Amino acid sequence: MLSRREVIKLAGLTSGMLMTGSDFLSAKTNAAMLLRSIPSSGEKLPAVGLGSWQQFDVGPSDAERLPLKDVLTKMNEMGGKVIDASPMYGRAEQVIGDLSEGLKLNDRFFMATKVWTTGKQAGIAQMNDSLRKMKRSKIDLMQIHNLQDWQTHLGTLRDWKAAGKIRYIGVTHYTNSAHDQLETIVKSNQVDFVQFNFSIRSRNAEKSLLQAAKDNGVAVLINEPFDQGALFRAVKGKELPSWTAEYDINSWAQLFLKYILSNTAVTCVIPGTSDVKHLVDNLGAALGRLPDEAGRKKIVNLITSI
Repeated sequence: MLSRREVIKLAGLTSGMLMTGSDFLSAKTNAAMLLRSIPSSGEKLPAVGLGSWQQFDVGPSDAERLPLKDVLTKMNEMGGKVIDASPMYGRAEQVIGDLSEGLKLNDRFFMATKVWTTGKQAGIAQMNDSLRKMKRSKIDLMQIHNLQDWQTHLGTLRDWKAAGKIRYIGVTHYTNSAHDQLETIVKSNQVDFVQFNFSIRSRNAEKSLLQAAKDNGVAVLINEPFDQGALFRAVKGKELPSWTAEYDINSWAQLFLKYILSNTAVTCVIPGTSDVKHLVDNLGAALGRLPDEAGRKKIVNLITSI
């Protein structure tokens, strides 16, 4: 088992350098990263992606954007693909588009964004704006953000998918109170993806939503995996138990993420970060063994006791 420090060192980060193809960890990750299939197509995605809320809402200066440029570079090197954005996230779409185009990596990523407005024409205008900002002629996944005017937008998304402007369609929310409505939509077989909140301390989705998505062939993206940072605050200063090595868990972040990924209904979890070291750590959750049922129970008991 490698410690977080050792993993970061192997990634070439302790010296401040971002190595390329010779990077040992990147090569290892590309060969071994957990992939999960999109049920509606069979296309495989790496099981850990990148969220952009807050972290990518920055200005045009090099000082603001260089850390994010490094994140995207390292993500590509390690085999990561899924990047999730939204018009709600300020300048995130523009920053992602500018940086990925500048790095000549735009077409290497699985770009997901959202429509977040009311009314058909307003939705069309906003989605066209997202295409422009993200430097894309086609978006991989367009989602209806927080179910806002979802009945209206769903018809447009179907039309756009048929026309080849988007590849997949989905719906999202971030609160437990929306899970029942998301489950109803999932069971209607109208979407390819559903995105919602799920973490070790917020397990409402385990009641039925995750199983419903699996049973109905809908891919699952998970937001809020760290409970907006509350999980890290809870374990601050605490050491990982030795038994976590059985599941190739090298950090608290990996424990939180591997618990989520141990549910086979989950396609991809999208923790946000603007820090390369944290990105490497997060992507490490897609390596090695996942907790079995006994391990899942031990993790729940551990976090409940803290």
